[in-house]
Amino acid sequence: MSHSLGIVIESLVAILLMVTIGYCMLLNKRLKRLKADEHSLKATIAELITATEIAERAIGGLKHTVRDVNENLGTQLTEATDMSAQLKKQLGECDQVVRRLSKITSAARPSTPVAAPEPTPATVSVPAPAPVPSARAVAAAAQAFSERRRSNGLAA
Repeated sequence: MSHSLGIVIESLVAILLMVTIGYCMLLNKRLKRLKADEHSLKATIAELITATEIAERAIGGLKHTVRDVNENLGTQLTEATDMSAQLKKQLGECDQVVRRLSKITSAARPSTPVAAPEPTPATVSVPAPAPVPSARAVAAAAQAFSERRRSNGLAA
């Protein structure tokens, strides 16, 4: 019996060794797959690092562009404000010129005297404002005035 017990033990050890070898082969396959995944993971990480660097450079460029646009917009806004002030000033001057031309035309019109009643101490009459002439009448009066000034030898 000792002989058969030795064979059983030896057979059991051989079976266990075969199971161990099979398991080692399975682990070897898994390790190879893990190594392959590690290489692809390193490649993916390298691509992510490259993409991150490109994105950082693009963000830096965008910040620079925003700064330039902001400065340019500020300059244009200042210029627009100045131009608006100039236009407002010129419009005021144009109003004054139109008023002067209006006075000139009203002074150049032949006036027909109308008999006005004498004011009594109880009532004071306020003269009615002169009607505003049309643009053509103002232009014609200004033309006539300038021609009169030239014929007298004075430059208008």
